[in-house]
Amino acid sequence: MPVPLLDVQHLTVVFDGVRSAAAAVNDLSFNIAAGETLGLVGESGSGKSVTAFSILRLLQPPGRVASGRVLFEGRDLLSLPEQEMRQVRGARISLIFQEPMTALNPVMRVGDQIAEAITVHERVARAQAWDRAAELLDAVHIPDARRRLRDYPHQLSGGMRQRVMIAIALACHPPLVIADEPTTALDVTIQAQVLDLLRELRARYDLALLLITHDFGVIAEMADRVAVMHNGWLVEEGPVRQILRAPAHDYTQRLLAAVPGTRMSGNGGPS
Repeated sequence: MPVPLLDVQHLTVVFDGVRSAAAAVNDLSFNIAAGETLGLVGESGSGKSVTAFSILRLLQPPGRVASGRVLFEGRDLLSLPEQEMRQVRGARISLIFQEPMTALNPVMRVGDQIAEAITVHERVARAQAWDRAAELLDAVHIPDARRRLRDYPHQLSGGMRQRVMIAIALACHPPLVIADEPTTALDVTIQAQVLDLLRELRARYDLALLLITHDFGVIAEMADRVAVMHNGWLVEEGPVRQILRAPAHDYTQRLLAAVPGTRMSGNGGPS
């Protein structure tokens, strides 16, 4: 079997309280192969985003990783010196945040924000980084890309801001992108456009994608495999078609039943 690109092993994450620690993620294990999309699905509070921030070591106190390993390209990210971890973030693993208005700097032009993502990891001149930023905006289908580089985030629509976030995530051509609820703040039409874009970019750049969502409809459309989280535990994992047809866990069955237009068959799977 080929070595997975990302291999999360027995990850446990806790939040320290005054008297005790509460577990947010419990003994979680999953892996992602190069070029594969894994959907991590569950309701709010199930531990999905905590898992993403733990992988990138962006978890803030009182949260902390209590145990486990996160192997990426053969290295345990949890044991890397911080300086080496900074070289991983953005260059080897990038994150598309849930809400671009809070993730983007409101007083920086979007071109400068994309160019900065490049120059932090690569020794390139500003003019070259600016040219690549224009190419990235064009790749995410923002019209008149070079002119839009000079816009501030508030001058763009919600869908365009999310496309800028995707452009930043792809700036250094990382092999793995983590997309944390990338369509939650968007209306239905724009959601479909962003999902189409992610699918196109995944094929173009041969990306592996960890797609975090509460929406099984998004998983059905985008993922190769799905891992279902509930209250910090992994309750079910498998190929998307298999889980859609015959979900084994009652929580997965309830999630599927909540998808509009999904009708559960007699064996518990959607008909």
